[in-house]
Parts: sequence; C-alpha cells; structure tokens
Amino acid sequence: MAGELTRATWAAAIAPLAAQAFAGAAQAQPAQAAANPGHTAWILSATALVLFMTLPGLALFYGGLVRAKNVLSVMTHCVAVACLVSVLWLLGGYSLAFSGPGAWIGDLAKFGLPGGRAGVTGEIPEAVFFGFQMTFAIITPALIVGAYVERIKFAAVLLFSGLWLYAVYAPVAHWVWGGGWLAQLGVLDYAGGLVVHATAGVSSLVIVAMLGPRDGFPKELQPPHNPGMTMMGAGMLWVGWYGFNGGSALAANAAAGSALIATHLSAATAGLVWALLERLRFGRSSMVGLVTGVVAGLATVTPASGFVSPTAGVLLGGLGSLVCFGAVELVKHRWKIDDSLDVFAVHGVGGILGTLLVAGLASADLGGAGYAQGMTMARQFGVQALGVAAVCAWSAIASIVLVLICRATVGLRVNDDDLEEGLDMSAHGERAYTI
Repeated sequence: MAGELTRATWAAAIAPLAAQAFAGAAQAQPAQAAANPGHTAWILSATALVLFMTLPGLALFYGGLVRAKNVLSVMTHCVAVACLVSVLWLLGGYSLAFSGPGAWIGDLAKFGLPGGRAGVTGEIPEAVFFGFQMTFAIITPALIVGAYVERIKFAAVLLFSGLWLYAVYAPVAHWVWGGGWLAQLGVLDYAGGLVVHATAGVSSLVIVAMLGPRDGFPKELQPPHNPGMTMMGAGMLWVGWYGFNGGSALAANAAAGSALIATHLSAATAGLVWALLERLRFGRSSMVGLVTGVVAGLATVTPASGFVSPTAGVLLGGLGSLVCFGAVELVKHRWKIDDSLDVFAVHGVGGILGTLLVAGLASADLGGAGYAQGMTMARQFGVQALGVAAVCAWSAIASIVLVLICRATVGLRVNDDDLEEGLDMSAHGERAYTI
C-alpha cells in the first residue's frame, strides 16, 4: 500500500530517501519514452479544476465577503495575479522550482520551457506537468489577496505578487517538491500544506501587519455584502480541490481516488464542526461560517490527503475546523491584526496543522501509506516540524523585505479619500452594482 501511494516510480527524480518519503503535488519526473494517455487526460482535467479554484472560485468567495464598493477590486486582483503569475511561471518560476540539483533553489535550465512539446515528465508530457504546477503557483499568491482587501494599491498587489513568486513560492516548491533539502530529509507534503498554505498564510500575516487595518476595524466593519456569492465561490473551491489534491497523484490511479475521498470527507466534517461551534458561541450557524469551515477542512487535509485513510480525513477536518475557528479569534481579537478574510487563520493554520498531523496519520497501523524505510513516527514528526519552522521563517523574512520594497517604490496603502470612495471606483473606475 505504501508503495502505491508514494509512487516509487518517481525514485529517479530525487534522492532515494526523498522519493520514498513523499508523493507531493509537484515532484518533477525524469523523462521517459512516452506519456500515458489516461494519466495525461486526468492531469489536464485537474489543471482546469485548479485554475477554476482561482477563477472564478476564489474571486467569488472573497468578493462576497467585502463591502459592495470593493468587490470588483478583489476580483480584479485575482484575475491580475493569475495573468501575471502565468507569464512569470514561464519566465523562470517553473525552472527555479523544478530544475537543477541544488538543495535550496533550482537553475534556469527550463526557462521558457525549451522542448516542452516533446518532453515527458514521469508518465505525462512535461507541458502538462508545467501547466498543472502553474495553476498551483497562481492560486497561492491569489490566496494572499484575501488578507489585504479594501485598502491596498493595485500596483502594490502586482509588484508584491510577482516578487513573491520568485522569492518565496519557487524556492519553497523546490525545497519540498523539486528535490531540495526538505525533500531529501523526507518531508511529507502531498499537495501544498507547506508550499501553498503555510507560505501564503504567513506572508498574509506579515503584509497586513505592515499595511494596517481597514477603516472601522474591528468594531465598525460592515458585514459581508453578499454571502450567497461567497457560498458559490466556496462550492467552486470544493470542486476544484478534487483536482488540487486528487491531481497531485500525477496519475489516474487509486492514489488519486484515495486523496479525493479523504479531501471530500475532511471538507464535509469541517463544515459541520464550524457550524456547531458558531451555534455554541453565537446561538446560530451562518452560511459564511459553514463555508469557511469547509475551506478550513480542505486546507488542513491538503498536505496529508494522499497519505491517509478516509477516516483520517474526517479527523483532519474536525480538528482543522476547531483549531482554525480559534485562530480567527486569536488573530483578529487578541492580536488585533486585520487579516481581513482570515487567510492566515484558515489557510496558514490549517496547512500547518495538517503538515504536522500527517506524521502520525500516515502510519500503516491507522490505514495510511506508511513511512519510508528507516523512518518512524517520531522521526517523521521531527522532519515535519522542521519543515514548518523553515518555511514559515523564510516566508516571513522574505515578505518583510518585499513589503518594504513595495512601500519604497509604488507605495502600499491607498489614501483616505480612496478608501471612502471604495477601490472599485477609485482604482478601477467601475462599480459592481448600479443603484
């Protein structure tokens, strides 16, 4: 069972220990004679599903949570980030993540994807692998959009996101999925608990701490202007996560199916738990709370999805919802940091929690995929904890530097008049609604 889920056929791609230890969403594969049509068809479909998570899923999810005068600005940020990252992924991002033998960063051998039409990565065309990984690179900085909504300059969004792709996302992807030092230690991150959720969550906390809160935070903020829009976006995220986690097998096989089922059950459980927590805390369960719980469950199961049993998926969802619910309270009301749409509390905390819990839930005794040769539960937990500490520290340090660069060049925060008018009109000259 462990061999099936960790896809030992990837062994030639990285150091032998790393190849046995993880089967993450993005391990670059050695070239082989021909691509498998079934695997290729599934990853093409999964690529579309992951892009669907950002456009329109994340745009709708975030858009419904802000005030009506800022909804188009949030959607514009998501579209612009998707466009920018797509181009930058071709111009070095992919190569820095998935080429070269370096422990810390890749090289530029795949800049511009030379030979992409003919190359094969594992059992799929390299162009398909490139595209699948591109959609991960798109959604990760797009997640950060939810932290700084309603008060950031559009130019700062573009500059920060572009620099962040090269400075944070590509190096961490190389550490974990590209054969870097964490891969060689045997870290487990099936689909992005570290690479996606921890990086985005920690960077979100840094940028909003330096940006400052929205006007009226925390007591005078208006409620989400369209919870129905948020629900539709959450539904798209849930469906898209089938490609996010299920596609991370890089094959149409039992590993993909197992990851998909664990993912779905984690989301379902987390939604119910969040609704219960709201009922106990506030006397009612909200639509926004229910779908926020679903997303917390999806984030928490992401690093573990291909390594654990369906029952473990339920456990991950329940714990993820409970811990993320507490994190929302901690960040906004104890720390008084305006992480507007709870990117750190839901994605960051959920991804970190799942990354740590997989050390125990991957045990074969619990129905999981088991461990690499010579790895024990305790040793695996140590590796996971080291990965969390390193990724969070690097994300924070790099983000501080990037925010300072943005502040010194294009500026960071819009002025008070623009805040009052709303970013839809002041930044983009459009309104979502005509009164």
